[in-house]
Amino acid sequence: MVQFKIRSGKKAGTTFVTRRFPVLIGRSSVADLQIQDDGVWDQHFQVDFHAVDGFILKPRPDALVTVNGEPARQIVLRNGDVIEIGSLKMQFWLRETRQAGLRVREWLTWAAVAVISLGQIGLIYWFLP
Repeated sequence: MVQFKIRSGKKAGTTFVTRRFPVLIGRSSVADLQIQDDGVWDQHFQVDFHAVDGFILKPRPDALVTVNGEPARQIVLRNGDVIEIGSLKMQFWLRETRQAGLRVREWLTWAAVAVISLGQIGLIYWFLP
């Protein structure tokens, strides 16, 4: 999962999380992330995911996009990259992971250890004269 943290503009402080690709960002109503700031085109850029290359930012023709202060035509995004479109700055992040609860597995493991230990103690007393 990927998230875009809006750093400036009308939606400053918000975070957009996506689970599906491609992600279209722009002013249009068909955009996945709609941004109404100055200098943002209807369909400003798109982010695709490729298993080999990673997350690829593809600006629309003639749309100006800078990544980390450098103009970008097509670029592989890395965690923490700052994307600028028009008057807006956003940051590309991989979403924080959540660890699944392991209480049931841990409890079952300790129960198995206890059963095996009691079984061994029982066998020792059984075979003693």
